[in-house]
Amino acid sequence: MILHIKNMVCNRCKMVVKAELEKLGLNPVSVQLGEVVLAENISGQQRAEIAKKLTPLGFELLEDKKAQITEQVKTSIINLVHYANEQLKVNLSSYLSENLQLEYPQISAVFSEVEHQTVEKYFISQKIEKAKEMLTYGQLTLSEIAYQLNYSSVAHLSAQFKKVTGVTPSAYKTANIGKRKTLDEI
Repeated sequence: MILHIKNMVCNRCKMVVKAELEKLGLNPVSVQLGEVVLAENISGQQRAEIAKKLTPLGFELLEDKKAQITEQVKTSIINLVHYANEQLKVNLSSYLSENLQLEYPQISAVFSEVEHQTVEKYFISQKIEKAKEMLTYGQLTLSEIAYQLNYSSVAHLSAQFKKVTGVTPSAYKTANIGKRKTLDEI
């Protein structure tokens, strides 16, 4: 049985969800961002119990198909931007279609309906958040950050960064603003 869980955005989230399910006597076969595969089917009462345990921890069981698709899009983009070890040289629509096994127009329409923003805007927000993280750590130059996030130039990254945050990457770094968002807040 597959459970779709909202707000699983990091490895610690996966560990917490797995531990809570095991405390309930369940056997998670696989725990990925946004999705848990259980060895057994569960009853409605068990589902309610899982929801009761996860909700105070900031997670939410997703029942609605549109909400599940939206969460899968978010999880795929978070994985791509924050956890993939290669540069972001992918076609986003192809990447999402392949990951979700759905046509991109359907993915885009559902995501926009549920989130009231486009998939592309969400992707840009995640990339800017990753750029903030990289700037905060100070280990890479702006050129290296632009390259890793697959921007055509530093100017393109800077323009998009300023549009999203209101400040340039250089101003962000020198002002030590540090106002980063958690991934589930984006």
